[in-house]
Amino acid sequence: MEIKLAKDSQEILDHLKVREIVFIDGQQVPRDLEHDGLDREATLIVAYLNSSPIGAGRYRLVDNYAKIERIAVLEEYRYLGIGKKIMEFIENEIRENTNIELLKLNSQCSAAPFYERLDYKKKGDTFTEAGIEHILMVKVI
Repeated sequence: MEIKLAKDSQEILDHLKVREIVFIDGQQVPRDLEHDGLDREATLIVAYLNSSPIGAGRYRLVDNYAKIERIAVLEEYRYLGIGKKIMEFIENEIRENTNIELLKLNSQCSAAPFYERLDYKKKGDTFTEAGIEHILMVKVI
């Protein structure tokens, strides 16, 4: 497996393809909410297995923190540690390329235990985003 920054047009398309399959097709997130116009200001990540895109994620620098978003792994590749590897890749990118120590993400409530295993802590109350219950989670690196 290879995880990398999505830099060229094919890598960006591969990143978007994973998100489309997971969020739009799989979770019925409306296309206009998934395509929120923030990809241009984000750092995009794509995971490949045998040259096929199987995972994605992005982060944006916002004020004094990094916002981790759109972590997605194709269903048939879940529970193989790919999401954890994507998160570790993102955290290392932030650590190596910024002075930011505070990470935030809006986790789907069903995914919160995954992030808790990566030392993220729940903050505040749950809220609905794209018809799915979420909770803010934070981590200091």
